[in-house]
Amino acid sequence: MRFRWLPWAAALLGLLSFLLVRGSLTDDGYITLAYAKNLALHGEWALVPGITANSATSPLDVLLLGLLTLVTRVSGAAHPVVALGALTVLSSAAIGWAWQRLARSFGLATWVGLLGVVIVVVNPFLLSATGLEVLLVPAILLWLTVFAVEGRPVLFGVFAALTVLTRLDLVVFVLIITFGTRAIRQHFWRAFGTAVLVAAPWFLFSWFALGSFIPDTLVIKQDQEGLFGAWGYFSGPVMYFLYQPVTVIFTFAAAVAGAVILLAWLGLRFARRWEDFPALAPVVGLGMGGVVYYIVYSTLGVGPYHWYYVTPTATIGSFAVLMTGIWLAESGRRPGLRKAAPLTALGLAWVTALGMVSIDLAQGVPWPSPVIFGNWASSTDYARVGRELGQRLNGASVAGPGEIGTLAYYCDCQILDVFSDRSQVASIVRKRIAEDGAVSRLGLRINYHWFDRNQPPRQVDYRLLYGKGPASGPDSWTVYSAAKGIGHFTLEPAR
Repeated sequence: MRFRWLPWAAALLGLLSFLLVRGSLTDDGYITLAYAKNLALHGEWALVPGITANSATSPLDVLLLGLLTLVTRVSGAAHPVVALGALTVLSSAAIGWAWQRLARSFGLATWVGLLGVVIVVVNPFLLSATGLEVLLVPAILLWLTVFAVEGRPVLFGVFAALTVLTRLDLVVFVLIITFGTRAIRQHFWRAFGTAVLVAAPWFLFSWFALGSFIPDTLVIKQDQEGLFGAWGYFSGPVMYFLYQPVTVIFTFAAAVAGAVILLAWLGLRFARRWEDFPALAPVVGLGMGGVVYYIVYSTLGVGPYHWYYVTPTATIGSFAVLMTGIWLAESGRRPGLRKAAPLTALGLAWVTALGMVSIDLAQGVPWPSPVIFGNWASSTDYARVGRELGQRLNGASVAGPGEIGTLAYYCDCQILDVFSDRSQVASIVRKRIAEDGAVSRLGLRINYHWFDRNQPPRQVDYRLLYGKGPASGPDSWTVYSAAKGIGHFTLEPAR
């Protein structure tokens, strides 16, 4: 009874967070919204109408947003941003519900569950990437942990499938929690068979119909190596710290604490045995998955995009709160354990959460731009340019300037970019197959077996170019970005 309010509180927090950021969505968030819009309106898996693409990193996120967008059409028009708000609320409620189940399983105090919700939902890096699958990821992973804790292999298998459909790279969590949890390991084939039945239809469709088992974003992002100069994923937090130190400290504090707790638990686990202590393997798997995820991404050669840090900060931070909460609960039942240390740690976690809330509110209410932001134009200016560009093109095609999401969403035109035009992906794949090692080449050949790697480039009628300073002359638009200042876009005929 005492936990029933937690999902509702989480849903309310999700709603408030969405209202805070809805007018300042990042350009990559609009890529997902454009996919959902085209899916709901045209039944196409495409970033721009009429051109099949496979650059949506999270198929489940697009499918859910597309379904919710379809529901909004009862008003007569599609409203993907409203659908995003609904999904944000539902994902937040799912996080709250998962914490409700975990709190019951481990006898946690109710305020510990609330802390676990807050420390994820108010994360400035997460809110700065609203529109992407950043809130769906912790929701799915927490439920994966719940079913491992409760020893339900079939439901675990369902959520294992949903995990890889959310992001394929989250398979590291599935593997670690599966083989670390006795209740799942003992019923491995039930869990595995369920996961295959749920996930296989999408991946087979993607491989045959879309031409690749894995979304194109992997090769696209790896092809952008050097975009951030000397900075990579491993060193990315230092890059962000140099210009936003307070934000980075509060965002990564719980994850750093979680890594320390993980090391301490591993040391204790092999130093002594507590036969009647709660089974913590699924919880530890959640934290260890976040650490391994960070290591894997550091070796993949991808850039330090801020949304890539949401998964490790959210999962390791949740692990830290959960382990400390369990410590507190057990200290009330065991004379040898003292409450002072876990209470102090959880108090500091609340300070961290309130610090993130302060950072979020200091950005303005509602946000004029995300806390972490690097786009060339605000979402408002991009929307204006996109609408006018669509009218100006009148069916002609245009090469994108390098940022495509918001323009594609509002333009409804053939704006060509590596994320929308797979003929450009084909050239990247050909290059990788020619230059990579034997193992990588084999993987690329298998993944792109049904993909036409020799398709010719699409015809480009115009080019949209970005420059600094205000616009001058016809077919140009002045824009403003909190990150870049005043700039302009110019439409020119393709030469």
